[in-house]
Amino acid sequence: MAATILVTGGTGTLGSLVVPLLRAAGREVRVLTRKERAGQDGVAYVTGDLAKGEGIEAAVAGADTVLHLAGGPKGDEEATRNLARAAAAAGVRHLVYISVIGADHMPISWFKEKLGAERAVADSGVPWTTLRAAQFHDLVLNVVSKMAKMPVLPVPGGLRFQPVDAREVAARIVELTLGEPAGLVPDLAGPKVYGMAELSRGYLAARGKHRLMMPVRMPGKVGRAYRAGENLTLDGAAVGERTWEDFLAERVH
Repeated sequence: MAATILVTGGTGTLGSLVVPLLRAAGREVRVLTRKERAGQDGVAYVTGDLAKGEGIEAAVAGADTVLHLAGGPKGDEEATRNLARAAAAAGVRHLVYISVIGADHMPISWFKEKLGAERAVADSGVPWTTLRAAQFHDLVLNVVSKMAKMPVLPVPGGLRFQPVDAREVAARIVELTLGEPAGLVPDLAGPKVYGMAELSRGYLAARGKHRLMMPVRMPGKVGRAYRAGENLTLDGAAVGERTWEDFLAERVH
C-alpha cells in the first residue's frame, strides 16, 4: 500500500490542484477540513481545526507525510505549531510547507505569521521542506478586479509583483512532497515583474474596460519595503513559465 499523505488546505486554490496530482502519482491522500465531507475520487476527508487544535492527532495518525497548505489572514503560526507538534508525536517522516516570498522581510502581519509558521516547521523535529512562492495570478486577479470597480483606479507607486501560476506551484510542491526532505528550497516566482499599473492595464484591456488611474504613495515601513522589492525574488529563484498575460487570456473574457 502507498504511504498516506495528509494535506491541509486541500480544498483551496492550491490544494484543489495538488490533491489530484498526488492521486495521479499513486499516493493515498487524506485531507483535513473544518467541515465534514464525504470521501470522493479516492480521497479521504477527516474533520479537524488547526487553530483550535481539534482533531489533529487523529488526522496525522498513520500519515507518512504531511503537506501543509492551509492558511489565512491571521493565526498561521499557532495553527502550524499545533500541526507540527502532532506530526512529531505521530512519527511523521516528512513535513512540507508552502510559504510566501518575503516572509523574512515584509513588515506586514500576514508575512510575519508565515515566518513564524516556517519556524514552527523547522523546529518541529520532523524532517521538513519549505517552499516560498510568489502571489498567485488568482490573488492578483482578485485584487485588480475589485479595484477596477471604482471609477478611478488607485495605483500605488513602487508596488510590484512577480505573480506565479498556481498550477506551476502545485507541480513543484508535489515534486517536493514526493521527494526527500530538503529544508528551505529556492523560491518559486513568475517569469516577469509587473508594476501595479501594468497589472491593472492588462486586466482592463482583457475586459475591454477603461479607467482613469491615479498614482498614490504607500507610506511608512510597508511602502519602503515594497519599493525596495522585499516581496520579490530577482536572483536565485526558480521561475515559472506562465505570464500574467497568459493567465488573463485563459481566465478573463
